[in-house]
Amino acid sequence: MQFFLDTAEIQEIQTGLDWGMVDGVTTNPSLIAKSGRPYLPTVQAIAKLVPGPVSGEVLATEYNEILTQGRRLSGLAENVVVKVPLTPAGLRAVATFKKEGIRTNVTLCFSAAQALLAAKAGAAYISPFIGRLDDVGEEGMELVDQVVTIYHNYGFDTKVLVASVRSPIHIIQAASLGADVATLPFKVLEQLYKHPLTDVGLDRFLADWKKTGKNFEES
Repeated sequence: MQFFLDTAEIQEIQTGLDWGMVDGVTTNPSLIAKSGRPYLPTVQAIAKLVPGPVSGEVLATEYNEILTQGRRLSGLAENVVVKVPLTPAGLRAVATFKKEGIRTNVTLCFSAAQALLAAKAGAAYISPFIGRLDDVGEEGMELVDQVVTIYHNYGFDTKVLVASVRSPIHIIQAASLGADVATLPFKVLEQLYKHPLTDVGLDRFLADWKKTGKNFEES
C-alpha cells in the first residue's frame, strides 16, 4: 500500500519524506486555504518537493472550466494529478483528460456506483471518503470492499485511494481489503508508529544496558 499525505504543509511533507513513508500527496482548496498560501504556487511547490503523485484539485464545476483549470494544474509539473469532483461534468472531463494523457483523481466518492462510473471514465484514482460515511452512520469500509471487488472483477486500472482517514484502524482495514493507496493526515501517520509496549520495551532495554556501566564501543 502506498501512503499519500493529505496536507498543504511543506514541513509535514518534508518530515514524511525524511521518514521514507510518503509516496505522494493529496491536497485540496480547504487545506491550501488553511495554509494561507496562494493556490497554484502551493501545488507547484509540493510537486517539486515530492517525487510521487501530487493531486491538485480544480475549483471549477462546469465542464469547460474544469478542462481549463485541470490543464493548468497538469502543466505545473509532470507528477501533478488533477483532482476532479464526481459529477457528470467532472466525469466528462475525466474522459477528455484520459485522451489527453492527463491523470485524474476523482474525489468525493460515496458509493460503489459512483466508483464504477469513475473507472469507466478513465480515472487514474478514485477517492472514497470513508470517514465522512462513518460520520453519517454508514460503514465506510464496506464501500472500499465493494470498490476493490468491482475493480478486480473487471480489470479496471483505476487505483483505490482511501480518503477521509481518521485513525490508524482505517489504514489497517483499508490495507486488509486491498486498497492501493491511503491518503492520511500527518497526525495519523505519526500515530501509526505508536504502541505503548514499544515504548516500555525500549525503556527497559536502555535501562538494563545502563546498569552495566559500559558504553556502545566496549566489548
